[in-house]
Amino acid sequence: MTEHKDPRPVAPSAALAADEPLLNRAAWARILPFGTYILFIVLGDILERLGVGRAEQRWLYPVQVVAVLALLLAFWRGYEELHQFALSFRQALVAVVAGIVVLVLWVNLDAPWMTIGSAPGYDPRTHGEIDWLLVAIRIAGAALIVPVMEELFWRSFLMRWVERSNFISVDPARIGFKAFVIPCVLFGFEHTLWLAGIVAGVAYGLLYMRHRKLWSPILAHAITNGLLGAWVLHTGGWQFW
Repeated sequence: MTEHKDPRPVAPSAALAADEPLLNRAAWARILPFGTYILFIVLGDILERLGVGRAEQRWLYPVQVVAVLALLLAFWRGYEELHQFALSFRQALVAVVAGIVVLVLWVNLDAPWMTIGSAPGYDPRTHGEIDWLLVAIRIAGAALIVPVMEELFWRSFLMRWVERSNFISVDPARIGFKAFVIPCVLFGFEHTLWLAGIVAGVAYGLLYMRHRKLWSPILAHAITNGLLGAWVLHTGGWQFW
């Protein structure tokens, strides 16, 4: 008995794409720290509705950043793009300047039409006196942990995932227009200052595409958040926190 083979060519790449999960382990490693951070924000809103004031919730932030840090450390082996700080001096300088520019725009793009709702911010004062431990935790969390967590989610994952579900294989320089715009807009509306958020998302996204290294937007984001903390302390503009 003779075996008859189908003469049509087989497309193995198409078959692999069909079997590929929508969210793989690398995706979850970037989603879970971010999702945990958002979960604590939702928890804070629920507690406030239940009558727990913002002042009583201030110690929720240290728990929040410790939980995120624990997840980042648990998944760290999978963040290969972060295992080496490979920025050149020029790239690092551009990232620092971008972070400063974003800060200046952030504190100025606060007109009513540029905001969604109102944010009470994070007030570290107790009976009018600043609690410097709370301040130190807030700045450390915002400048050291949040940039890593958010850039892993928004840039490393979402920008590339919109381009292709197997996002790890996507070169940041090859990200298309739609994959660039969607995360920038969503990043903006994650914040009360939505327009400032979109501007920041565009700046960090361009750094990622231009330098093709996640440390570039992380550094810019860290500069923005760190200097914003100093600016908030200097001006008392707690609503920006």
